[in-house]
Formats: sequence, structure tokens, C-alpha cells
Amino acid sequence: MRCAVIFGATGQDGAFLSKLLLEKNYRVVGVSRNVQAASLDNLDRLKVHSHIELVSAAIKDPEQVTRVIRTYQPDEIYNLAGQSSVSRSFNAPVETFESISTGSLNLLEAVRVLNSPARVFTAGSGDCFGDLGGQTATEKTLFSPLSPYGMAKAAAHWQTAVYRQVYGLFACTGILFNHESHLRPDCFVTQKIVRTACEISRGQASELVMGNISIERDWGWAPEYVAAMWMMLQQDKPEDYILATGVTMRLEDFIAAVFQRLGLDWKDHVKTDQRFFRTSDIQTHRASPAKAAEKLDWKARFNGRDVAAMMVDAELETFKDNK
Repeated sequence: MRCAVIFGATGQDGAFLSKLLLEKNYRVVGVSRNVQAASLDNLDRLKVHSHIELVSAAIKDPEQVTRVIRTYQPDEIYNLAGQSSVSRSFNAPVETFESISTGSLNLLEAVRVLNSPARVFTAGSGDCFGDLGGQTATEKTLFSPLSPYGMAKAAAHWQTAVYRQVYGLFACTGILFNHESHLRPDCFVTQKIVRTACEISRGQASELVMGNISIERDWGWAPEYVAAMWMMLQQDKPEDYILATGVTMRLEDFIAAVFQRLGLDWKDHVKTDQRFFRTSDIQTHRASPAKAAEKLDWKARFNGRDVAAMMVDAELETFKDNK
């Protein structure tokens, strides 16, 4: 039985990855900064909580990271930890950088010092590219981040590359573009839209207040992305890959798809407010997942419109179950 350690196991991706690895008969060790205080809702919703081993360790603490790797001797390590909200990163840049970049360095260094044979996956981000003026990003596109979050992810990306090239670790980065699901918290715009729209449909809310709805993003379905993470660590050679659908859509169109799923016209319920506009927002995300398609045989089945519908359906189902 292979062993996988997941740093950030209680988040959206950590929960879906735990489920996937259990289905593949892995021993799964989930790491959270403080298991006693962490929300385990995502693990519970996917019914994997009782099947994984949860341990407390802060990825910002090198001694705690080293202890976990020494104790469990994993075959694979997935670094999904760190502050994950772009908008929050503007108000908490130090926390964001330490949890993502310093945490990544601690993990890589622990693997090196312990001479561990573990293969390491680092969760990167399309935000590293910044605003490309509508051009399509590939693995060869230069980084130019516009947020503390993007800056931290860029640093973690290059740390991973250095430890791969200089120290010979099997370490790679998945450059993840937006990937969503019903496990997203309300601080993510997709979940805010879905939950508020469902409340409007039930008469519990009257309007959805948004910022800039002209931005364009590549939205995918999170369970498909964790499958690509696993596939990256099964290759003969460690390489970095963009993980995206290749289909970009306006936030306005995502909103329209959500309200349409509920039989509503979004224009009757949505208004914009300048207070929610970001000072340095990326207007358009475009990404090419061609390398992943060619080398991993991975291609996203679902795009943003599918994601909108599936998130609405999941929210309605959850409300019905909780009644």
C-alpha cells in the first residue's frame, strides 16, 4: 500500500484528492495546521473523514514538517496548504507569503535533508502570470504576478524547480487555473454567486451585489484537477503542467448560467458596487492545457457553464438534506 501525505487536506482540493487516493488504495495522511480547530466539513461531505489519518502540523514550521515526513515515510507528498484567497492576500500579504512560499521551502528542504524518495506535487496558480492582455499562457510564459497571492505562488513554483534541478528531487508544480466545486467557501466568488442566487430563488434574499463582472476566467471542475495532480506524480520524469480547461468565460456569463439553472433572469437581481472592485485585478485569464493533454492524456470534461450548473445542483441538494 502506497502512502500519500496531503498538506492542506481539509480544503476543497485536499478533500477531493483524499477521496481519489483512497479509491486507489492509498494510505492517506491528511495534514492540517490544527486538526482540533479545523473545519472537517469537506472531508465529512465526501465521506472520507474516518478513512484518512489526520495529523496536526503547521507547514510554516520546519520541525513539524520534518516530523511528519520522517514519521510516515510517504511515497507521495501533495502541497495544497496555504492561504488560498487572492482577495484576502491583499490584506494579509505576510501571512500569504509565509504559508505558501515559506511553507513550500520547508517541505522541499525536509525531503532533501531526510533523503526521502517521496515525489512532491506543489499547487501553483495561473495568477503567477498576471495580466497577459488576453494572450494565452503556456508553461513557457513568463510570470508577472499582480497580487501577494500570485507572488507567493510564483516563489513556490521556482523553489520547486530549483529543488528538482539542483538537488534531484522528483518535484513538480501544477499551474492551476480556477477550479471550483460545491466545497468552495463563501469567500470565493463562484460560491458567493451560487449561494446568493439559491437564496434569491427561495425568497431569502433579494439581490446579489458584485464587483467587476466583466473579468474573464477559465473555470474548471475541481475533482478533475486533483486527478491531474496524481497523474503528474506517476510520470517517469517530473515536469510542470498548466491545468485548465482552455475555455475562458466572462464572470457575467457565469452569473447568467447560475441564475438560468434556477429559472431566473440574472439582470433582475444583480447589481455592481465599486467597493468590491480590486485595484489590480486581472482582466482575462487564458490558458493552454495542451501539454497536459499530450503528456498526461488529461483533458477537462467540464467548463465554466457545467461548473455553474453542478454547483447549483449541489447547493439545492444540500439545502434539501438539511431541511
